[in-house]
Amino acid sequence: MNILLLGSGGREHALAWRLAQSPGLTKLYAAPGNPGIAQDAECITLDVNDHTAVVRFCESRAIGLVVIGPEAPLVDGLVDSLRAANIPAFGPSRAAAQLEGSKGFTKDLCRRANIPTGAYVRTSTLEQARAALSGFAAPYVLKADGLAAGKGVVIASNRAEAEAALAEMFDGQFGDAGAEVVIEEFLKGEEASFFAVTDGKTVVPFGTAQDHKQVGEGDTGPNTGGMGAYSPAQVLTPELQARAMAEIIHPTVTAMASAGMPYSGVLYAGLMLTAEGPKLIEYNARFGDPECQVLMMRYRGDLAAMMLACAKGELDAAEPDFADETALTVVMAAKGYPGTPTKGGAIDLGAAGASNGGRAAKVFHAGTAMKDGALVASGGRVLGVTATGKNVTEAQQAAYAAVDAITFPTGFCRRDIGWKEVAREAETERPLPRPN
Repeated sequence: MNILLLGSGGREHALAWRLAQSPGLTKLYAAPGNPGIAQDAECITLDVNDHTAVVRFCESRAIGLVVIGPEAPLVDGLVDSLRAANIPAFGPSRAAAQLEGSKGFTKDLCRRANIPTGAYVRTSTLEQARAALSGFAAPYVLKADGLAAGKGVVIASNRAEAEAALAEMFDGQFGDAGAEVVIEEFLKGEEASFFAVTDGKTVVPFGTAQDHKQVGEGDTGPNTGGMGAYSPAQVLTPELQARAMAEIIHPTVTAMASAGMPYSGVLYAGLMLTAEGPKLIEYNARFGDPECQVLMMRYRGDLAAMMLACAKGELDAAEPDFADETALTVVMAAKGYPGTPTKGGAIDLGAAGASNGGRAAKVFHAGTAMKDGALVASGGRVLGVTATGKNVTEAQQAAYAAVDAITFPTGFCRRDIGWKEVAREAETERPLPRPN
C-alpha cells in the first residue's frame, strides 16, 4: 500500500518512522516532510490547502491511505475532500474537527453530554469578556477559540493581567483564532494526556503521556507547543483511564455521532486530574507533539493497518500493543522560542542516536532544513530527542545523554523533563501498576 503523510514536524517524523516499519507499506510519501522524514519517505511539494491537487496526487500514485498530521488541514476539511474521492484518510471530517477547531464548540458539547469539565463563558467582544471575568476567581484561564498553534492559552494570575491579556487577544494577538475568547474555570490538579482511536463506533484507548508546556524549568514561563513529554503517565492509573473512557471519551464519541458528525481518527484528551476525578481541559483532533514521539517510540503494532481500519470504519476493538517501558522526549528549540526563534543555526547530531547502556536514542526532526549540505534550524521547536528506559528516571538519563551529544549553539532545552515523576520514583522504589 502506498501512503501519503502530510506535515513537516516532529509528530510527522515519528509517524513516518513508525509507518515505515509497517509490513504492508509499499511506498511512503511525505508533503512537505523534513530532513528526518526524508530518511523514511520520499518528500514532495504539495499544497495541502489545494484539495484538488492533493486528490489528484493520490489518484496518480495509487495512494491507499492519507495520514494527516497537523490540525489545520483537518479543520479545513481535507478529509471530506479525500473521502468524496474514495481515498481513505486517517482523521476527522471538518465538522468533527471542531472539537479542536473551536474551544467553545467543545465546551458546549460537554455541557449537553454532561462531560466533566470546568465552568466557562464564551465571549465575542472585549467588553463582554471583561464583564464575564466577574464570574470567575483568579487565576483566570483565557483561551482563543480557534487554532493558535498551541499558544492561544493565557493563565492570568490577577484581574489586571486578565484584562490586559484580553485586550491583546481581541486586538489580534492570535489572529482570527482570537475573534472569540473562552473564559474558563481554573482546574486544580495534575495534567495528563489520554489518547483514544475511534472510527466513530468502536473506541480503543491509545496510550497516555504527560507533556511540559511551559518554556522554563519547573514549569515556569510562557506556554509553548511543548518542550518535552514522557509516556506512560503513571498518574493516569488504570482506574482513572477507565473513568476517562466511560465519562469523557465514550460520551463524546456518542454525542458526535448523534449530532450527525461522527468522529474518526485519534482523539487526544487533555485531562486535569482533580479531587473529583478526571475533567476535560480540551480536545485535540490529532496526535500531540511531542506526545506522538513518545507514543510511537513505545507502539509495537502495525500502525498503517490500524489507521487504515480506522479510516474504513473497521477498527478492531483489541487494545493496541505498547512496549512495557517508558519513553521520554526532550525538545531542543531555537533561542527566542516561543517568541521569534533564531533560524539558520547549524546542527551537528554527532553520536546522539548511538546506543546508551544498550538503548539507542532516536532524534526526531521538527524545525530542520538542509542548507548547502548541512543541517540547520528552520523553526521554533527543532529536534525531539527521544529515549526509553525501565522508568522515567532511566529514560530521562538516556535522553539527556543523547542531547549532550548534539552540537546546537543556537538551541536550548529544558533540563528537567519528567521532573515530577522522577521525584515520585525517588520517593518510592516499588514499581506502580503500568498503564498504557
